[in-house]
Amino acid sequence: MKLNISHVTQYEYEAPVTDSVNEIRLTPSTNDRQSCYQQAIWIEPNASLFSYEDYFGNRVHSFSVNSMHRKLTIRTQMTVVTKNAPSPEEQAALLNGKLAREAWSWLETEEAANRFAEFLLETEYTGVTPEVESFAYSISDKEEADISVLGWLSALSSSIRVQFIYDPEATTVKTKASDMIERKRGVCQDFAHLMIACCRAHSIPARYVSGYHFVGDLQGGIADFEQASHAWVEAYVPSLGWCSFDPTNEAPVGERYVKLGHGRDYKDIVPVKGVYRGNGGQQLKVTVDVRKVED
Repeated sequence: MKLNISHVTQYEYEAPVTDSVNEIRLTPSTNDRQSCYQQAIWIEPNASLFSYEDYFGNRVHSFSVNSMHRKLTIRTQMTVVTKNAPSPEEQAALLNGKLAREAWSWLETEEAANRFAEFLLETEYTGVTPEVESFAYSISDKEEADISVLGWLSALSSSIRVQFIYDPEATTVKTKASDMIERKRGVCQDFAHLMIACCRAHSIPARYVSGYHFVGDLQGGIADFEQASHAWVEAYVPSLGWCSFDPTNEAPVGERYVKLGHGRDYKDIVPVKGVYRGNGGQQLKVTVDVRKVED
């Protein structure tokens, strides 16, 4: 699928500000499932962009606006070609019973702990509280049921989707996984953090993914910000590698998903963040349009 994505972030300040220093993580990853063929970035007021890769391999652009300004606008335009990933059934076919049992044992080894330390440790958003641990162990007993790592992850993703209600008004950007357990509702960011925390409770490396989910053509139009900007999870399955799971939507992560980057949690992969010098507040407006391009 060929997708054209427009992402506009605009800050309006109550009073003139200066020395605005910013980072943006809005460049799609290049992997075996997607390729970014074109991207353009515009900053208003005009500013020079500096590009680098962060610790997790995400492409970052940074810039500074030192002159006085009342408005800051960041526009990105990109064309991405995606393809479907292997289905859960196809992935499961690659694993036999012996490998499934050995996978759980390998995840408990020092080798696994050292290799994936960043994605096994708790974070501010993904703390393994007693409530989170109880939910994780309610999914399935990995020893008694003899379930594979892939099977357990699929069951976890499905359980979050079924047991929690999608409600944009229920949580904030600072909501933690343990808060979700109590409220029983949240958004994709919250669902992803809860799944990651449960994975880490079972010694499964897991990381937070930021990107876009295109559903506009299914609804008779383009995808707006609420539909398009999305978060999901990648978890490591021995002998398969990093596998994608979306605890918010039932469909497998495939050609309708565009990955921007990944990190330990939301804080590592905030699309736009920065600081400025000035008094007064600010208003933020974000607009995202995703269109399917016919070949």
